[in-house]
Amino acid sequence: MARDSNADADYAGPVRRILIAVLIVALALMFLVWRIDSPRVERFRAMLIDRVVPSFEWALVPVTKLADMVEGFQSYARIYEQNQELRRELQQMKAWKEAAVQLEQQNAKLLAQNQVRLDPKLTSVSGVVLADSGSPFRQSVLLNVGSRDGIVDGWATMDGLGLVGRIAGVGQTTSRVILLTDASSRIPVTIQPSGQKAILAGDNSSLPPVEFLESPEQVKPGDRVVSSGDGGVFPAGILVGQVAQSTDNRLRVLLAADYERLEFLRVLRSRRAEQITDAGGLIAPPVPPLPNFDTPDAAVLTEPAVPETGVTDGGGSGG
Repeated sequence: MARDSNADADYAGPVRRILIAVLIVALALMFLVWRIDSPRVERFRAMLIDRVVPSFEWALVPVTKLADMVEGFQSYARIYEQNQELRRELQQMKAWKEAAVQLEQQNAKLLAQNQVRLDPKLTSVSGVVLADSGSPFRQSVLLNVGSRDGIVDGWATMDGLGLVGRIAGVGQTTSRVILLTDASSRIPVTIQPSGQKAILAGDNSSLPPVEFLESPEQVKPGDRVVSSGDGGVFPAGILVGQVAQSTDNRLRVLLAADYERLEFLRVLRSRRAEQITDAGGLIAPPVPPLPNFDTPDAAVLTEPAVPETGVTDGGGSGG
């Protein structure tokens, strides 16, 4: 066995060297054939390519498929990146659109506030709503205007559509507005066209009821409700809303103001009503004070004068 293995090793070495030499000679011949610039050699090269290359097409199929797969994957990656970029741009455009819509709504509200026709004697201060109470038991909002802006407790507030509430608490830079829907809100109103007087009472609902109505049969759903100005708290003629009938057959008011989107409010500067201290002065003019009859001067002034007749006592006796 050792002899056989040695014989195989003796034959393997020369055979390996022969094969390497043949390969080197073949490569050299191929190099020379490829480098020789001759018409015959050119025809030989063309014939060799025509014979050899088609037979290797089956070997190139996996390479071609793999190249196509790589190209397709790269194309898919590019399309995915473009899709993600388009999605980001779409989200950004949606955000811009929402911002534009909000700005348009704010602009419309400001224009609506400027177009509200009020008494020329009334002036107003515009404020931004900072926050609301967020409580079901208290309906109020906070404005960014206060005493430094001349705000006085009790002034009426409205948006671009109608009456909203009244100032109830003034700070240096902020003020609190009690809404008409608050349970503590009570304002006198006039229902048109019947002219009925009533009280709009807040009950923490979006449709506050109408109370103390003298003739309910003269009021119909859809009638216009405005502030009456009684009591001097609110100016007269400010739109409040319109009459609506609820499911419990009570007359309520559908408020004109948009309570869901209170962003800007106008605080109406109104003068307080003059307080009456002397009720009798409204009926009769003031009476001058009566003189004091206890003094002598007053008695002389009040004694009736005797008219002169021109006849003396002496003349009468001589007659």
